Amino acid sequence: MAVDKTPVLKRCRSLDLDPTFLGYDKKSRRKSIRSGRKVSEYGLQLREKQKAKFIYGVLEKPFRNYYEKADRMKGMTGENLMVMLESRLDNIVFRAGFARTRREARQVVGHKHITVNGKVINIPSYQCKAGDVIAVSEKGKSLQRFKDITEVTGGRLYPEWIDTDIDNLTATVKELPTRDQIDVPVDEMLIVELYSK
Repeated sequence: MAVDKTPVLKRCRSLDLDPTFLGYDKKSRRKSIRSGRKVSEYGLQLREKQKAKFIYGVLEKPFRNYYEKADRMKGMTGENLMVMLESRLDNIVFRAGFARTRREARQVVGHKHITVNGKVINIPSYQCKAGDVIAVSEKGKSLQRFKDITEVTGGRLYPEWIDTDIDNLTATVKELPTRDQIDVPVDEMLIVELYSK
């Protein structure tokens, strides 16, 4: 299985991205070597695609598949793409506060600590639907790890499209998010332009 092992702060610096979108509260004081240079139109489009891929932890082939699926759906392709990325199981686990970072959310799902509607799902890319109940498994609730996580994420602001009960470690997807509810700094129109060439 391919895994992106790039150091997070280094990658954030090169993409001009705030690490808080990935769940990290560290800041890099170094400046990017490329800052101040003029970027071509293709360079801007490529950077937006790399940003989206890095934030959601998706590699090129699955990301392309998301784009093609979003293109076949009704409505705006860019908005469909962002909604599909946002409704991935690992992203919802992160948003609901069951993990400190997006990478940890992926790991928690992979280690079979998360159930969807009472059934254990260990696929981070699983597409959640409106009405799905995501919860930490009974075995997971007894682990010290989740007690530590909830101490850190307890004060986090949850998106309005997820109803989170942090005490019982459950979250309900009230509805799929709209583009306005997704606070990720990605210009999806540039991604659509890049792929539609």
